[in-house]
Amino acid sequence: MYHKIVLVGYLGRDPEMRYTPSGQPVTHFSVATNRRWTDQEGQQHDETTWWRVTAWGRQAEVCNQYLQKGRLVLVEGRIRPDPATGGPRLWTGNDGVVRASFEVTAQAVKFLGRAGEAPPAEVAGAPEEAVIEGEEEAIPF
Repeated sequence: MYHKIVLVGYLGRDPEMRYTPSGQPVTHFSVATNRRWTDQEGQQHDETTWWRVTAWGRQAEVCNQYLQKGRLVLVEGRIRPDPATGGPRLWTGNDGVVRASFEVTAQAVKFLGRAGEAPPAEVAGAPEEAVIEGEEEAIPF
């Protein structure tokens, strides 16, 4: 059996790189994907999904070096379910609201846009939970 996920979205914060006890680099970063639609009454709706991505080895080092908050990125990988629930990882935030995180192990990461390019205004000063506007048109395939 096989599964693969392809994400195109913006980084919600700068990557964080660490090393395992054996010395292997691992980098974590969050990616926001957005879906926009119009309902039957003509109201526009936005839905943002946050993904926590993990990259390993040389790919982790490259991601840590070149990615930054607000950068558009394409991630190919596999979803890692929570071992306890089989679904997304659940936790309660400081405000008491239950939140979910979808975990992805990256198999390939492609940097979209140009290096040093200013991120969209919605991302530049936005908190991690902010809605990032429609990227459906930016999918490169």
